[in-house]
Amino acid sequence: MNASAPSAASLRAALAALLDGLPPNRAAQAVERLIANYRGTTPTDAPVLRDRSDVAAYAAYRMPATFEAVRAALYALRDAAPDWAPGTHTDVGGGTGAASWAVAEAWEEGPPRTTVLDWAEPALALGRELAAGIVDAEWRRERIGSALSLADTDLVTVSYVLKELTEADRTALVTEAARAAQAVVIVEPGTPDGYERIIAARTLLIDAGFTVAAPCPHSGACPIVPGTDWCHFSARVSRSSLHRKVKGGSLPYEDEKYAYVAAVRFPATPTTGRVVRRPQIRKGQVLLELCAPEGLGRETVTKRHGPLYKQARDAEWGDSWPPEGEG
Repeated sequence: MNASAPSAASLRAALAALLDGLPPNRAAQAVERLIANYRGTTPTDAPVLRDRSDVAAYAAYRMPATFEAVRAALYALRDAAPDWAPGTHTDVGGGTGAASWAVAEAWEEGPPRTTVLDWAEPALALGRELAAGIVDAEWRRERIGSALSLADTDLVTVSYVLKELTEADRTALVTEAARAAQAVVIVEPGTPDGYERIIAARTLLIDAGFTVAAPCPHSGACPIVPGTDWCHFSARVSRSSLHRKVKGGSLPYEDEKYAYVAAVRFPATPTTGRVVRRPQIRKGQVLLELCAPEGLGRETVTKRHGPLYKQARDAEWGDSWPPEGEG
């Protein structure tokens, strides 16, 4: 690896090196089989990760998307608490370490010491190899569930893990993270059930004394009526040739939909409002769907709003609104 700093580009380079020499068809077949397994369409007694090639192929397929989603959540946390930086970080269920790369990139000026916990030794081994010389981390095998005990740490990340656990284990894990950490960031797929898991985790964190730093502009009840909608966001991910082969697409990118919560025990200033849908740009106006402390609403910004109109045209799904210094 030539890269020496954690970034989306250096991660892609490291993953490309992993697949060097692995026949593209074999990598694609491994990814397709693993996707089927995780969707529950293959027998549960079939081995999930058969060998290093399986782990490498699936890492190349999924790590960039996980990295981008977690990075977006971390930068929202940074915006809410710009003077805070973690000295220690525990990545629960971290697998090959995508979240650890995102944490190291988010606080690149002084990255924390990371501990990656996962139950799959092949994933840990590959994550250790990928991160060598880039991410300061210890990789440790642990069973992720009710019996997990975490050492006290500044930041805990739990990304794309809760779906793999029973409800009891999810509750235990979030409760333990809240006990051990000063900040907890949880990311799940941007699906209705992923949102429901995030809302349940958010409630547990608030009950444990945490304040929601992002994405919500408040720590009150979510204003979305259960069953009518779900809160999620989108991150743009550069597609590798493996992505295009597996998905049969030609675009050089894809959008990773994710839901998240970032909660803290220290002072933080949540955004005044959050753009919760892709802005709709019409002739002379921009329609913004917003979540604010008073609930969900729509704001229409027109040319008559002057500089704010250009900022609205540049606004993206997930951004704070109004922009800093406005309002």
